[in-house]
This record gives sequence, structure tokens and C-alpha cells, in this order.
Amino acid sequence: MQNQYISAVFWHHFYLNSLKIHLVIPVIKGGTATAIIMKKFKKIIPLALAVTLTCASLPMIANADSSKVVTIGTNLSDDQKKSMYEYFGTSKDSVETIEVTNQDERKYMEGIASEAQIGHKTYSCSYVEPTTSGGIQVKVANLTFVTSSMIASTLTTSGVENCNVVAASPIEVSGTGALTGIMMAYETASGEKLDEGQKEAATEELVTTGELADDIGQDKATDLMNDVKENVIANDISDEDKIADTVDEKAKDLDVNLTDAQKDKIVSLMEKISQYDYDVKSLQQTLNNLEGKSEGFFTKLVNNIKGFFGGNDSNSGGIISQTKDDILGSDVVSNSTLDDIKDKVQNADTEGWWDKVVNFFKGLTGSDSDSSDSNSSDDSSSN
Repeated sequence: MQNQYISAVFWHHFYLNSLKIHLVIPVIKGGTATAIIMKKFKKIIPLALAVTLTCASLPMIANADSSKVVTIGTNLSDDQKKSMYEYFGTSKDSVETIEVTNQDERKYMEGIASEAQIGHKTYSCSYVEPTTSGGIQVKVANLTFVTSSMIASTLTTSGVENCNVVAASPIEVSGTGALTGIMMAYETASGEKLDEGQKEAATEELVTTGELADDIGQDKATDLMNDVKENVIANDISDEDKIADTVDEKAKDLDVNLTDAQKDKIVSLMEKISQYDYDVKSLQQTLNNLEGKSEGFFTKLVNNIKGFFGGNDSNSGGIISQTKDDILGSDVVSNSTLDDIKDKVQNADTEGWWDKVVNFFKGLTGSDSDSSDSNSSDDSSSN
């Protein structure tokens, strides 16, 4: 009996060009079978696409046509220097190397950091790879005062928009001077000269965030500085009182109680940062990555999935994925912005995340009308 309702079967071939995905959809014309089958198929499409594309939630990273540069702390022994190349997964002959001295660090840190923070010897090393997209990704090892998120955020202040960075030491050090070497390496690798004022502001931000972290914790300190900075830059706020209001608002949002001295220090820093022109979208990409925000996910999904299906492994983290932690010993302390992103995605409300993905593709396929289609088909079958 069912055959009498089916007049013909056609196969509709849809090609989602930007995603490089082929969908072959049976379209059955005639009678009740059409409504039932098409209604169920429209539910399957977004689900199938969601399963396929959820893996594209992490930022894609495209390597730039530029060199990779290693910076080595000048006070390391020869054996320690050799171990750092091994840790980075490269060799002295394969990359350009810059030796960073304590005098180099003092150029930006004197007057901002204490003598104890600056020290008199340089042990921090870095490996820098400029990229063309994906924001700033950082991994740190054996740095006790700064985190990967702190360095990534402060690099946006220096004017860097896209790069992979590994900052490490063969022994535990504060890492306050690591930013100096990273900026030197980036300028050499990219051929781009960063603004001196922005580099000074970035150094001040790193020290300020680290000191604040001693009181309120590293995560809250980083989130507070990022939220205030993003708001100041995105809304072009330069007035001291308005910056102060922004600091109060963001501190309240994070349930943070600042001392007057801490607030004044943040306001003074943000006044300096507000003087410079930033690409707001590039800055927000890195800051949103650090905070695990999904803002902009769907708008970037099509571009991201191109690389995924095309076999592009540029989303692997580049030089970050090449590091060899065992070289620094079993007790090495490390963290990475890529790991932070993965953790935040995994710890997110799974049902809410899944619903967002499915609903997005329902919109693409017109499946939002399922309920109305269902009602109309039910009505027609009952007549």
C-alpha cells in the first residue's frame, strides 16, 4: 500500500562548497511518505554535520613564511643550552639564535619590576614562530611567576597578533624576563619592528598581572586584566575616570576586591595602553581563546573546517607540539594556552554546547521549521 503514495524517488545532491562536504538526500515525492521521510531526514542533517564539525572548535593556526628564532639565556651552561634546543625539538643549526643578557631585560624592566624580579642573570629561553592566523598560542615550562596566558595576553599589548611561542628554562625561574627575549625573537623572525612604547606597556602588564596573581590567584588576575584591557581598547576609553569605572565593574564581575594601590596601578597601565591603535578583532581572538569563549566560533567554523578536511595539520600548535618535556626532567612544571582551551571546552556544559552546534546547522538546513512541518504533516495525515 505504501507504494501507492510514492510517485517517484529522486536524489538531490547538495555540495557545501566552503566545507567540502557532499550530501546526497533522497527526495520522495507523493503522499504521506514524503512528509514523514523528509521530516526525519531534516532532523538527521544538522546532527550529522554537528558530529562532523565539533572537532573544529579549536583555533586554526597557519604558519607564516618566516623564520623561527630561538633565544637563549646567556648565563646557561653549554650543556643547559644544548638541552634547551633538544626541548624545543630543534637544533642550533636549524634556527637563528639570539643570546639574551640581563642588560637586555633591564632595558624594559627597570623602573617596573623590583631588583629581585629582574635579578642579575638570565636563564629564560624562548622559541618563536610567527603565524598568519589563530591568534597567539604559548607554552611555558619551569616559569614560576608567569603563565602561558599571561604571556599571550601581554604579547597582544606589545603589538603581536599571531604567533606560536614556547618559553622555558632548564631550571625553575620566575620568567619575568622571558617576555623580553620573546619580543626580540618575534621582531627577528617576522621582520616587524614593534613599537617601543607598546613593548614597555606589555612588560608593565606582565609584572602587574604577576603581582596581582600573588593576591587573587593567576586565573582571576589574568581574567581581570584581559577584561579591562579588551573593554578599554574595544570602546576607545582613554579618560582616567572611565577607566577606573571599568576596573571597578570588571572586578565586581569577577568578585575581586582590589586595594587602592592595585586599582591605581591598573588604571595607570590602561591609560598607557589606550594611547595605541590595536586591531580589535585580532586582540579579541587571543583574549577569547584564553577565556574559553565561544564568541566568533560559528563565524569562523567554515574557514576552520577547510583546513581540517584538507588535511592541514597547522592546527596542531606548530612548535608547541614539538616540545619534549622529558628533556627537562620528570618534575617539569608546564602549561599551555592550547591545553587551557581544550580543558575549558571539555568542562563546558556539554548539552548547551551541543545544542548550539546542532541549532546552528538547523538554521543552515532550514530545520528550524521542523515543528511547523510536523504539525502540517500530522494534519494532512489525519484528513
